[in-house]
Amino acid sequence: MSSKDNNSDREFDIFRKAMQGVEPLQHDRKSPWHKRKRPVPLEFPDQEQPGDEFADTSEETPDFLEFRRPGIQHRLWADFQRGVLSPEATLDLHGMRSGDARTALSRFLDQSLKAHRRCVRIIHGKGRGSSQQPVLKQRINQWLPQRKEVLAFCSAPRWDGGTGAAYVLLSRKWGK
Repeated sequence: MSSKDNNSDREFDIFRKAMQGVEPLQHDRKSPWHKRKRPVPLEFPDQEQPGDEFADTSEETPDFLEFRRPGIQHRLWADFQRGVLSPEATLDLHGMRSGDARTALSRFLDQSLKAHRRCVRIIHGKGRGSSQQPVLKQRINQWLPQRKEVLAFCSAPRWDGGTGAAYVLLSRKWGK
């Protein structure tokens, strides 16, 4: 052992003696971050082939996604945008081709409706690898309003993916 190792061992012993009998402080405050739920893998039944109900259009996609159907309460919309409604499930579309993402999105929405989920998160990425604008972000912005079960969607709060993810508010009356 070098003298450097002996110094660190000795310093650690001194620190341990100094901290003997010290108890950590207890507080009743909420932690400053939200604990993220682990993504749940999709169940792919072999006989179904969803994903053909989405139409593609070419339109410019804004940096911050925002869509809501008429009749959504202002308070619900504000809570939804701020991330007060935490997502119950997550779909990660990173690295997928447009056709694969379409199928995965359709299956994910169908499964979420069957499970009676209210809010879900879709990670589409920021599209920094794209030459012009983000492809999956543009597709998500086009596909989600085409489903009548989607009441609203917006870009996630900064701590939960920011402009690289979208929160989706689903209707409970369309669950199968």
